[in-house]
Amino acid sequence: MYIQYTMDQLYLPMDLEEDIPENHLVRVVNEAVNRLDDSIFTAAYPGGGRNSYHPKMLTKIIYAYTQRIYSSRQIAKAVRENIMFMWIAGRQRPDFRTINRFRSERMKDVLEFVFTGVLQMLIDAKYVELEHYFMDGTKIEANANRYTFVWGKAVVKHKAKLQEKVHTLFETIEQAEQQEEQDQQGRDLPELGEASTLTSEKLELATRELEARLKETPKDKPLKKAVRTLRRDLLPRLQKYEHHQEILGERNSYSKTDPDATFMRMKEDHMRNGQLKPGYNVQIGTENQFIVGYSLHQRPTDTRTLKPHLEQIKAQLGRLPGTVIADAGYGSEENYAYLENEQVEAVVKYGTYHKEKSKAWQKDISKVDNWQYEKETDTWTCAAGQKLTFLRESCEKTESGYEIHKRHYRSANCAGCPLKPSCTKAAGNREIQVSLN
Repeated sequence: MYIQYTMDQLYLPMDLEEDIPENHLVRVVNEAVNRLDDSIFTAAYPGGGRNSYHPKMLTKIIYAYTQRIYSSRQIAKAVRENIMFMWIAGRQRPDFRTINRFRSERMKDVLEFVFTGVLQMLIDAKYVELEHYFMDGTKIEANANRYTFVWGKAVVKHKAKLQEKVHTLFETIEQAEQQEEQDQQGRDLPELGEASTLTSEKLELATRELEARLKETPKDKPLKKAVRTLRRDLLPRLQKYEHHQEILGERNSYSKTDPDATFMRMKEDHMRNGQLKPGYNVQIGTENQFIVGYSLHQRPTDTRTLKPHLEQIKAQLGRLPGTVIADAGYGSEENYAYLENEQVEAVVKYGTYHKEKSKAWQKDISKVDNWQYEKETDTWTCAAGQKLTFLRESCEKTESGYEIHKRHYRSANCAGCPLKPSCTKAAGNREIQVSLN
């Protein structure tokens, strides 16, 4: 006996919700998006034209990402064929162009608000309390040509050579005019200033002046050749280098096919045979296994990303976490000072934390950490018993402008010390610099 099977039997419209388990992830996505305020999407829809699909429905079908479906065509197919997608889309069927336009254009402007809204739901439900914030980063390769790179040092080098070449050209023009003694009125060449301060704007004005002078003396072949060189070669190249520097900003490199991407060393395999590829440094913070914050950075190292990442969290949620937990990649005096000023407890190792725990480090007499400091006399005592007295104080600035104050100490006489070969390679007396912050 078989259960009756008839494909032609007529059914009333079925309720898709009956086939969805009570604790299914699609229900969580549906509830989370329903709790978002409709005003979040207002800015992305200026109005006019025919009616649009509701942005909440389009946001819900991004549930596809949790199923590892990222293609807009595959998402559109799932909306037509998959019960979970059919239910969450209310049986509406946006095509792949609509889905792609929504997530690439509309969603881009409201993504932060959607993320914050979902996060607020987790906070209200006590899943997230911003007490222990675990932070880490990963590098993601950009969808860009890895061979279309621009290096900042190369741009600076070529620009400096070009500036010198322009000055040499103008000196040649001036010498030619003095030899021919054709300029009876004593007209001077345009003033360019120092080579290092030459800009494309100055060179453009100077080229125009020379072009105006050439109209008065069209038979001046050296001047004609110089103007042609400036207009067709030197000026466009200087403009190109300035354009590169404008895109670079404080970075060392960028990709021509994705100017926002910076070349970073990626970890390819277990042997760490990495390659320089265009990418982004993505910082993520979690609590109770929920992603609480994320930020995108153009710097390959994690050290300079902690402060801007936490500032973004503070702007989104109104306050900082109580405790930040991160690895040694974030350990720096600047980061420690920032967390202390913000009254955030830091569980962040510094770079040499594990090395200092080794026996080799603790027995190394050259390490200042193994010496004794006397606060009353402000002196350091080395392994040989020599006292290093205060010499001077210096101040260094990081790229972000943070000032690191260091105190320098020097020994009175290291000559004849039997421990000197193990203590320092310097020819004279031992000098150390210490930051006591």
